[in-house]
Amino acid sequence: MTRAKRPSGAGDGRSDENGPATTEHGAARAAGAGPPERAGQPVASRRRVLAWGGAGLALGAGAAGAVTAAVAGEGQAPPAEPAGGSVPFHGPHQAGIATAVPDRLHFAAFDVTTKDRAALVALLKEWTAAAALLTRGRPVGEGAFGPSPQAPPDDTGEASGLRPARLTLTFGVGPGLFAEDRFGLHGRRPDALADLPKFPGDNLDPARSGGDLCVQACSDDPQVAVHAIRNLARIGFGKVSVRWSQLGFGKTSSTTPQAQTPRNLFGFKDGTRNISGTDTAALDRHVWVPAGEGPDWMTAGSYLVARRIRMHIETWDRTSLQEQEDIFGRDKGAGAPVGKAHEHDAPFLKAMLPTAHVRLAHPDSNGGARMLRRGYSFTDGTDGLGRLDAGLFFLAYQRDPRDAFVPVQRRLARQDALNEYIQHVGSALFAVPPGVRDQDDWWGRELLS
Repeated sequence: MTRAKRPSGAGDGRSDENGPATTEHGAARAAGAGPPERAGQPVASRRRVLAWGGAGLALGAGAAGAVTAAVAGEGQAPPAEPAGGSVPFHGPHQAGIATAVPDRLHFAAFDVTTKDRAALVALLKEWTAAAALLTRGRPVGEGAFGPSPQAPPDDTGEASGLRPARLTLTFGVGPGLFAEDRFGLHGRRPDALADLPKFPGDNLDPARSGGDLCVQACSDDPQVAVHAIRNLARIGFGKVSVRWSQLGFGKTSSTTPQAQTPRNLFGFKDGTRNISGTDTAALDRHVWVPAGEGPDWMTAGSYLVARRIRMHIETWDRTSLQEQEDIFGRDKGAGAPVGKAHEHDAPFLKAMLPTAHVRLAHPDSNGGARMLRRGYSFTDGTDGLGRLDAGLFFLAYQRDPRDAFVPVQRRLARQDALNEYIQHVGSALFAVPPGVRDQDDWWGRELLS
């Protein structure tokens, strides 16, 4: 299958959390302009830039069965919704991609255990009907309190009385669903759904990687997000099983640039120049799959890369502020690129260390490649050695991973100074079909019909 050639061009400066490999880092910087003073200390005394190759260094860096479908409204959700409100479920694209990023996540990858294609279709229809209800704050089926006390309720009940809290549910299919001995889909696998290569420094846990299906639940209320995944898993009992899941808090990227830029667990602002949910030109170029590029069932869809990135925060916390800023290429307080005063100032990449994360991840360093990121921080207890199991759950949507995530990650894996403090321990790739158009449509219909 031939891919349409992508136009290259300069993109925005944005920090992109991914990549593993150890590189040397840190360097003295010569005096230069910097962000405003902090706590009475002149920033210029700390924000020094070393001339590098003639340029200054920069920072920077049954089907519906017991479930009744409900139409939430036509069209894609606007970039932002009132607190506690609902995001429209139906539209040309799935919600949870370009829509505003809520603060909480429950992501689940599923293995399909049934071998019956008709059973899989019935499940996806039932899931879609349930999702349309859940995103409106409605109970599934007959709800959690009836009608018969002798039968298990249709809804688990823990979100009863809670508002939708901007819940979005986004569905994807993994490469395994297209195996020749499964559902007759082998010839319908998109070329872009190629298995991700192994990158230097990867230490992937198979138990936290892969999956036949995925559902991303985002909400401002963690109980609402968990309730949604729990009910879909309950509906799927006997047909699918949860392979792995991830809870996330504190979004690390935003699709609403007017909002305050969030910080990751290393304390740095992240996603300063992330693709905006209202930037239709950038979305069409970098996120949505156009007609004629791949199979028809993916037109207006996207591809999702999910990576669980462990952060060695104890080591990071003992690293000097100067070195931390050299590694990222940004001022930690203001988020400004090296030699600049404000977070949204255009970065001067050549002013950054060659190993600076922002410089390596910037579109100008990668042929204009961009992704829409929706990552979250996570903390999952300890590792048994007295260290927090914490990090970034990286989620990035793109038109074709071969032109976006893969080349960017290759560069980062080879050179990024941040690799001393992170390691990729989980990985998955999913094709995310277009949106559910109306109450007669369902997740995966064009693929499985």
